[in-house]
Amino acid sequence: MTRDQISYVIFFAAIVATGLILKNYFYFQLITIIGINTLLALALNMLLGYAGQISLGHAAFYGIGAYTSGILTATYGFNPWMALPCALMLAIVIAVVVGFPTLKLTGYYLGMGTLGFGMIVHIVFREWSSVTGGASGFMGIPPLEIGHVSFFEPRNYFFLVWFVVLLSFILCKRLINSRTGRALKAIHDSENAAKAVGINTRNLKLKIFVFSAALSALAGFLYAHMISFISPESFSFLVSVKIVTMVVIGGMASIWGSLLGASLLTMLPEWLHAFSDFEMVVYGLILMVVMIITPQGLTRGIIEIYERSRSAKAKR
Repeated sequence: MTRDQISYVIFFAAIVATGLILKNYFYFQLITIIGINTLLALALNMLLGYAGQISLGHAAFYGIGAYTSGILTATYGFNPWMALPCALMLAIVIAVVVGFPTLKLTGYYLGMGTLGFGMIVHIVFREWSSVTGGASGFMGIPPLEIGHVSFFEPRNYFFLVWFVVLLSFILCKRLINSRTGRALKAIHDSENAAKAVGINTRNLKLKIFVFSAALSALAGFLYAHMISFISPESFSFLVSVKIVTMVVIGGMASIWGSLLGASLLTMLPEWLHAFSDFEMVVYGLILMVVMIITPQGLTRGIIEIYERSRSAKAKR
């Protein structure tokens, strides 16, 4: 077995063991939310960490997936599994429309462009009250079911979300190790150099943007059918900032860093209730400290510390 395959087997075993051991509803819900946030961090990591394209509006695609599925199922009576491809397709179409002009920008300008898109989508969620429920939110979203298996039961939903995360890890890892993945890394290092060796950078950036948007919409679908209630504040600019922070803290260009960053940032509010009014300040401080101590993120920082300790022991 390869190193990656061993990692997936261990991860699968950890999912099964956790699902069988846990009994408390709160912990089931918390760890399931970590899984959904891991999908979001992974989606942005593919764009930011591997392709070097910053996005400050990824919560918009998260919300598009949630609202599309929620509206189709609760308002129009669609089966949730039929609403899923509709949600993904809408996210893909919007990503193409937005990404085609926006990805011509670079650096801070690209960040501002995606930020503007995220704010527009948030305003639509809040103001189109006849469809989205407006600021009061949208409720009545039905739970997922497969035959006689209901995912309203927390344990079942836990397994569903984390198996989706595992499949997403495998898919993204295969993409990274492919020719397309090597081209993305080339764009990240130097877009001009990538163009010089014949890589169609514009087309590839659009493709990874669309892939990232679809993965975020999938996370939105899972979130909506878990909570059964969604509101515009669940997909605001602050959520986009949280996703970026997850990626940077966990480690850019690291699949497992997405898991670490999502875990830390999801559990952080549970640890820091006293600082809930200063959430952005706390995130900013944590981000600043991590970037100073381990600029490549915690995952790579931990690996470097481990390798240094091994080399130091070998020299003795």
